[in-house]
Amino acid sequence: MLIMKDVFDLIGRILIAAYFYYEAYDSTVFFEATMHTMKEYNLTWKPEFLLIFTIVFLIIGATMILIGYRTSLGAIFLLGYLLPVTIIVYSFWNDPAETRRFHGFMFMKNLAIAGSLLYVISHREGRFRLRRLFQAAKISRPDWKKV
Repeated sequence: MLIMKDVFDLIGRILIAAYFYYEAYDSTVFFEATMHTMKEYNLTWKPEFLLIFTIVFLIIGATMILIGYRTSLGAIFLLGYLLPVTIIVYSFWNDPAETRRFHGFMFMKNLAIAGSLLYVISHREGRFRLRRLFQAAKISRPDWKKV
């Protein structure tokens, strides 16, 4: 049963990373449209810099979670993106009635993803992580005193 826990840990990290890789991909492919949307939400302070910074942090955070290296730090990077975006973009309490239901659903979805990131922060990495592979492949150092 222990192996299943590690497999589920790996699958969970893959799915979390895939979501944020897609966010980075979408922001890159639709760079100008994303900058235009940022301006609509009054994010006018250096939008190009903010967007590039966001894309880099999304990729770094998702990669850290995917490979299981410093997953807590990677999750913090992703939370630093997800929470402000959720509150700014999906503020359903301010929306007109026709979009309130959809934005409320998206808001709750993002809170669930934030919950998964908090779970990643609070638990150690599973068996299938980069750091463990490095430790398993580590070649013992010779004891030069005996030579």
